[in-house]
Amino acid sequence: MTFWPALSHLLARGAGPHGSGRRPTSPNGTGRGGVSGALAGKEASGKVLSPCLQRSGTYSRASTHAMPAAGSELPRPPSPPPAQEQGAEPRPQHHGELQYLGQIEHILRCGFRKDDRTGTGTLSVFGMQARYSLRDQFPLLTTKRVFWKGVLEELLWFIKGSTNAKELSSKGVKIWDANGSRDFLDSLGFSSREEGDLGPVYGFQWRHFGAEYKDMNSDYSGQGVDQLQKVIDTIKTNPDDRRIILCAWNPKDLPLMALPPCHALCQFYVVNGELSCQLYQRSGDMGLGVPFNIASYALLTYMIAHITGLKPGDFVHTLGDAHIYLNHIEPLKIQLQREPRPFPKLKILRKVEKIDDFKAEDFQIEGYNPHPTIKMEMAV
Repeated sequence: MTFWPALSHLLARGAGPHGSGRRPTSPNGTGRGGVSGALAGKEASGKVLSPCLQRSGTYSRASTHAMPAAGSELPRPPSPPPAQEQGAEPRPQHHGELQYLGQIEHILRCGFRKDDRTGTGTLSVFGMQARYSLRDQFPLLTTKRVFWKGVLEELLWFIKGSTNAKELSSKGVKIWDANGSRDFLDSLGFSSREEGDLGPVYGFQWRHFGAEYKDMNSDYSGQGVDQLQKVIDTIKTNPDDRRIILCAWNPKDLPLMALPPCHALCQFYVVNGELSCQLYQRSGDMGLGVPFNIASYALLTYMIAHITGLKPGDFVHTLGDAHIYLNHIEPLKIQLQREPRPFPKLKILRKVEKIDDFKAEDFQIEGYNPHPTIKMEMAV
């Protein structure tokens, strides 16, 4: 049972983007349009896979099934889903996760085939946005299990200002191991750099923006701009400020980074006693990275709200190049068959006064009941 028509059903029918039942024709006239062409992987880079109109804005699984023609009126809201069958799981009517699933469907149906740095190949669209409520819920996706320990430990590692991948790996979180490996660093020309030294990546920019980077072992206390602390201080003293920004994109330091920041800039906003956050992510790996990033910045918002005496409001996620790696298509088709379950709740177990004082044991996820893990390979 699926909440909206299954993607595999559309593929089996050879349906076009408007449900016409006709297989879409690719621009070169080969007839390999849509996702079937993507699976073949033979379209030239930059050619659209199906004649969909790419739109920015907030996506739901319903909204992606009927794209308006250019210049047409905006579509009416989607019809309600069919009545629930007896014995089926309760169906969420306004589940935030449907936005993510709708983005996946849209990219699979309308994405451009593009080459990429890793050589894997992607389907890509430019410009997407979703809004997740943080009020009495936490957006840890449920249609597959998200690595919560990894989300938590990585964020604490960022907050510490560390750039040592081995510190994170020692806690069982190995998501940065490949980018800090000897072979990878050597391939970038960092042969004199110690293994695990990622360069001036996220944590360094958050806590020491503008300081001169030497290596991962140096003490940078008091050097550069502590953007994270400045964000917290401004929220406390001038919550209506429109410049409450945390930026990891430093053009001067980009050549020194093992991986330039994908989630580049976030802005905080206070109203009615609530703290909201908007992230601009220049590059979004929709299969592996984006579920992780949603949870990470939602967690950061919870932490800063706790310290500043506010309640969590919304997390707004804006994506630049939103892409699906070609080797993630089949796993994501499995994920699209699954019904979202209720988001869990996040509890902070003690009163914490300073951002640096948070520890992993201060957080508890309650009511997380996801579908099983779906394995996807990381493109390096």
